[in-house]
Amino acid sequence: MKFSKGVQDGLPIGLGYFAVSFSFGIAGSKLLSWPLVTFISMTNLTSAGQFAGLQIMADAAGTFIEMAIATFFINLRYSLMAISLSQKVAPSFGTGKRLLLATGITDEIYALAVSQTEPVTARYFAGLMVFPYIGWSSGTLCGAVCGEILPAVVTNALGVALYGMFVAIVVPQMKAHRPTLIAVLIAIACSCAFRYVPALSGVTVGFAIIICALIASLLGAAFFPVKDDDDSTDDQNVAQPSGAQPAGECGQSKESA
Repeated sequence: MKFSKGVQDGLPIGLGYFAVSFSFGIAGSKLLSWPLVTFISMTNLTSAGQFAGLQIMADAAGTFIEMAIATFFINLRYSLMAISLSQKVAPSFGTGKRLLLATGITDEIYALAVSQTEPVTARYFAGLMVFPYIGWSSGTLCGAVCGEILPAVVTNALGVALYGMFVAIVVPQMKAHRPTLIAVLIAIACSCAFRYVPALSGVTVGFAIIICALIASLLGAAFFPVKDDDDSTDDQNVAQPSGAQPAGECGQSKESA
């Protein structure tokens, strides 16, 4: 759990982030100058949240309130990851260090940190953040600079890669988990309604993203709740006849008899 081990483990994540953030830089260069686009990635480490922010910026009626609410709900999962990861950290990982390093929690960094067999130290987690942060910021910088230099036909083609990234993230989950598939379909239906229904077409992009995410999440949680282990144990006990004894106890009573 040394700093050098964290740096080594974070190198593959950083290489992947460079490719993804390059597409974000291309998309952001159409709205902002390259220093501003790079500054966004240097102060944020969330592809979905940043992409939603760009969509709201592109909408002429988008407001800061919409951007704040949309990014809050989109990035809310990081709070849950932080709570889960807090059970894996070493005792020396104090509150101040947690507040400082919490900005580096992403899906990939969390997955790698929580899979460690030893308690995660602050030095290891800081090293784990190094290459992902560098890759995300430098990739955005390169993409934003190229977006201002390359022809429009090239930048438009490269901008499609960002949509491909989201498809690559969502589709495997949809194929493996039926409730996720239904939640995605609900979100798509809501998005199409805001796009094509005249009564809803006046809703801005920012609030449309928020409403679609909330409706899909609430319906998914209502129809497909995740059962705790305690609930499943209780269900098994209820399903067992009241007069029946567990197999082990039956065996013991027969042997004693």
